[in-house]
Amino acid sequence: MTKFTRRDFLAGIAVTGASSLTGHSDGALADAQTGRATSGPAQAGASKLAADKLIAYFTGVAPKLLRPPKGVLRHPSISPSLPGKTYSTTLWDWDTYWTARGLFRLAKLAGDQILHQSVAEHARGSLLNFLDHQSDEGRIPIMMDTNDADPFGCLRSGAPNTNNQAKPVMGQLALLIADELGEVAWLEPRFGQLLRFYDSWMLGNQAKLGLLVWGDDVAIGDDNDPTTFGRPFFSSANLLLNCLYYEDLRAAAELAHRLSRSRDEQKLAHRADELKARIQEFCWDPRDRFYYTADVQCVDRRAELIPHVARGMGMSWKCLPLRIQMFTGFLPLWCGLASKEQAHELLHRHYLNSDKFRAASGVRSLSAEESMYSLVRSSNPSNWLGPIWIIVNYFAWKGFKNYGFEEAAADLSDKTIRVLCDDLSTSGSLNEYYDPDTGKPLSHSGFIDWNMLVLEMV
Repeated sequence: MTKFTRRDFLAGIAVTGASSLTGHSDGALADAQTGRATSGPAQAGASKLAADKLIAYFTGVAPKLLRPPKGVLRHPSISPSLPGKTYSTTLWDWDTYWTARGLFRLAKLAGDQILHQSVAEHARGSLLNFLDHQSDEGRIPIMMDTNDADPFGCLRSGAPNTNNQAKPVMGQLALLIADELGEVAWLEPRFGQLLRFYDSWMLGNQAKLGLLVWGDDVAIGDDNDPTTFGRPFFSSANLLLNCLYYEDLRAAAELAHRLSRSRDEQKLAHRADELKARIQEFCWDPRDRFYYTADVQCVDRRAELIPHVARGMGMSWKCLPLRIQMFTGFLPLWCGLASKEQAHELLHRHYLNSDKFRAASGVRSLSAEESMYSLVRSSNPSNWLGPIWIIVNYFAWKGFKNYGFEEAAADLSDKTIRVLCDDLSTSGSLNEYYDPDTGKPLSHSGFIDWNMLVLEMV
């Protein structure tokens, strides 16, 4: 197979020229800062060459991610990494969903019905493994391995439980499987468990203002997000958590509709609408025109601390925005809850008009303007203080597509294809995260997981 390098890609860009960017509907990348075309025959050919190389690689490794039942994992399941690599023996919450999406996309691109059936079996088995170990309170483990169904202590009885449980992606995973199978009857005996899962979030992790909060900062997805990492228990209404929950409620409502459970459908849809309103009310910052994680620790304690002093003004705020610009500020585009005006502000003010998020390899996980920006290699916690994560590129790409910003989406797709193809050409494998400016891999060779989401972007 022909080796594809960054030099080949840039040569194609040079032939095309940045002038081809003018005249597009969103005008996204016509500014001088970009200097990269998003169309033209040379670039199209280079991108196809890179995409074909990635498809061939994923086709070769896909069967290695599909595991038979073993130990406490009584059903077939999906691994996020190659055998013998970091994470390869574990079953993680949201990693399973993203990997399943990538595997289904691969089967479609390859026209491989056998692979499709196998992915469906292992995706459904993964979901059943999680549901098999649900606690009486409805909590689901965030991670399992073959010998331990709850390494993080998620299922400890009593509420509130500071140990974080599985991220709210189970409804999205179930809907993905139902879509791919073309039927949903298999979920009927288990649907009540999904409802208990959502109830457990509201019981133990819902702040009074309606947003969800993490219990602690362990395994939150974007591990060292400064708006949650190192902060007090139950204080961080993180945008990642709330946007995932919003999308999961919507997915579960759709599943309820297909199962003719109208009362559950209405209840879930109402919860989603309520959460959307709370995210808009408490996370959108009108000054910065950006979405922030909220600190929910605001409590008027005058009655307790100075009971004999007459009170004047009350607190007109229920939380405070944590004005640290993480990639999570773009998530309302991914789940479609931002208005068109807000979407325009996020794209132009915060993505196109500076390089604080936009980089040669995609979307920085933390704005380069933040004081804690760092590209240090780290595995515990994984570093989300600036490096490029393919899941972050995917969130932004999907958000841009949702709002019709096709030019920005195409540019981000090209960057994502390129960084992965370069890694594959150089190291023969893929990694977990990358340097934003050079594309150099920074951690965990053999990581597949959400890297496969690039297949939705080709």
